[in-house]
Amino acid sequence: MKKILFMLCCALLPLAASAEKVQLSTPNNTLVLDVWKGGEPKFVYYGAKLSADDFASLPAPTNANWSHLDIYPAYGATHTMSETAFAMRHADGNMSTQLLVEEYGITSVDEQAPNGKPRKGSLLTIKMKDPLYPTYVNLYYFAYSDVDMIECWTDITNGEKKTVALTQFYSSCMPIRRGNVWINHFHGSWAAEAQMVEEELNNGLLRIKNKDGLRNATTDRQEVMFSLDGKPQENTGSVIGAALMYSGNYDVIVDTDDTEYHYYFAGINPDNSEYYLKRGETFTTPRVAYTFSKEGLSGASRNFHRWARRYQVRNADRERMILLNSWEGVYFDINQKGMDQMMADIKSMGGELFVMDDGWFGDKYPRNKDTSSLGDWVVDTRKLPEGIEGLLRDAKKNGVKFGIWIEPEMTNTTSELYEKHPEWIIKAPQREPVKGRGGTQLVLDLSNPEVQEFVFGVVDNLLTKHPEIAYIKWDANAPVMNHGSQYLKEQSHLYIKYHEGLINVCKRIREKYPDVVIQDCASGGGRANYGLLPYFDEFWVSDNTDALQRIYMQWGTSFFFPAITIASHISAVPNHAVFRTTSMKFRCDVAMSGRLGMEIQPKNM
Repeated sequence: MKKILFMLCCALLPLAASAEKVQLSTPNNTLVLDVWKGGEPKFVYYGAKLSADDFASLPAPTNANWSHLDIYPAYGATHTMSETAFAMRHADGNMSTQLLVEEYGITSVDEQAPNGKPRKGSLLTIKMKDPLYPTYVNLYYFAYSDVDMIECWTDITNGEKKTVALTQFYSSCMPIRRGNVWINHFHGSWAAEAQMVEEELNNGLLRIKNKDGLRNATTDRQEVMFSLDGKPQENTGSVIGAALMYSGNYDVIVDTDDTEYHYYFAGINPDNSEYYLKRGETFTTPRVAYTFSKEGLSGASRNFHRWARRYQVRNADRERMILLNSWEGVYFDINQKGMDQMMADIKSMGGELFVMDDGWFGDKYPRNKDTSSLGDWVVDTRKLPEGIEGLLRDAKKNGVKFGIWIEPEMTNTTSELYEKHPEWIIKAPQREPVKGRGGTQLVLDLSNPEVQEFVFGVVDNLLTKHPEIAYIKWDANAPVMNHGSQYLKEQSHLYIKYHEGLINVCKRIREKYPDVVIQDCASGGGRANYGLLPYFDEFWVSDNTDALQRIYMQWGTSFFFPAITIASHISAVPNHAVFRTTSMKFRCDVAMSGRLGMEIQPKNM
């Protein structure tokens, strides 16, 4: 305990006599802050759970100017030389803000988690205000009663008579005492996601970011682990794990300046996202989830897995179905006889679900390759003369469930949807649209309520007409390639409003269809994040199904995500991505370390 206190506890100087040490605890973790009315709240301790004696022995706060451990530093009034969590431009042009505590307290919470499960815990609310302006910022820390996780987020409310501009709005700041601290974070690319990077923290700024617009986990990832007492070990050592729970562009920085601390900040990426807040409006930042373990990286990982399975993953208490996905077996060559054959084959191998991937839709423009038809979600009767009804009949005949692939956030220039609604796409004002995959793919603007209604309708229409559909693979294969909304007045709101729209759609789908299994796919593992996962059951780790490379990708992913969320398929050899040949046993072993599936044409085995 003394070692942890040395690593995490502040070297306190005298603070205001009226300050109170406020404590939040999970079963094995404790967070302590110094809070007092009229002051800026300070970080004191985060680590192993404190006994009453340990808590009482924490140094008393005594220095009101102790500014380098503020838990939500605001730019301009007292903080200009260091990184800050919050910055804004007031209606009169003033760019300085000071946030002082007005009131605070801890309440018991009994509510529904994002995945629909009940959760209980303690909520610390710290209400702050600028002494010169009616700018209100509330900090929230929620400590779970049964798992070692604390979630932190922020509300920002404009009480000024005119609109203000938020220019920086991180969700959280966590000071970490210097002293041989290491960080584990994850980098990658398409077909090589979640590659672990392990490095010692030194002077300067470490930045982990995403600016893709849609897929925030393809390259860098927003989850990190800090090993506090030397090079990371699997089962020993003090570790803090932190995961930003957001589906859009993010910014994670670790600033090591001339103080005795590293400063971790995480939140929405403010780049080209200046947010205008009208009078009376409130902006809520995404949550950051923190855990602490004395059992090394694996201990922190286990904490995330327990929390995720109980409160973040949809239907995590249900056994997953073994499936056959058609993509690598037939690609766009969809036809009713072939689907029937694959259903019979997966049943004969002990599987329970068949998923028909891309290539099943399009009327005026049939989907025979990736250059047309997105948005035209009608069955191509030239390929499937009996429609989805015939496929469901064959699935029942073969004794398996049936699933289907969609990419509802996208369209192609060659599509009936684009011909009818060119105003629905993301496009820079006065410029021609920039096209993605296949030279024709475009992103629909989910900041637009009409587009949200359309995307919801894609799923709703399928499941209303065909309630026997048991599984949906939801894909997203393009970034935001040019910045612009034909709907929004404030162009800088696009990145944020897109994801608000996406979450709204996902919530509506889950409220109406809580039991359908939905896979979160985005050019592979581009959306492996806790912003979206509560509305999905699993995610596709990577379009690279080579068993050898999958070991590294699935291992990196498993630091923060439990195995039940990791869709892992046995593929044919030579592998379609890297052309490597590996044994069937090796491919099976790797696939069984996640949610087991197959990505093959069984008749060719």
